[in-house]
Amino acid sequence: MKLSEIKETLKTVETVNFELPNGTFVPEYFHVTEVGLITKNFIDCGGTVRKETVANFQLWDANDYDHRLKPQKLIHIIELSQKVLGIDDYEIEVEYQDTTIGKYELGFNGNNFILSNKHTACLAQEQCGTASEKTNMANSCTPGAGCC
Repeated sequence: MKLSEIKETLKTVETVNFELPNGTFVPEYFHVTEVGLITKNFIDCGGTVRKETVANFQLWDANDYDHRLKPQKLIHIIELSQKVLGIDDYEIEVEYQDTTIGKYELGFNGNNFILSNKHTACLAQEQCGTASEKTNMANSCTPGAGCC
């Protein structure tokens, strides 16, 4: 979900609820303690230099039982961070502490914001030899294929 999408969605809901991958919810008294911009510059195992940028939300359970973040307040926080930090319409990554800080992708199911587990992956599967057999066959040169 991108920043523009969450702002549009927040205009249509009465409450802001985040559902974790296991079906439980972030407590309704959570705080959004950070909205930021994270840029990751890295080189993959195949030697390709890459850059990824996401908007980042950090959710925090402060045991502040009377706190309830209203949709319009979250829109204001997002818009202020976009203005002050110059954040474009990036995909959102959400951080939330369980046993450790988890990073989640963000979606919406019509009622709740859904936090989905992020996964690691090899970005250079051909160089590492981990590409699927189908991918390897598609990239191989066979007699009569016109690539040899």
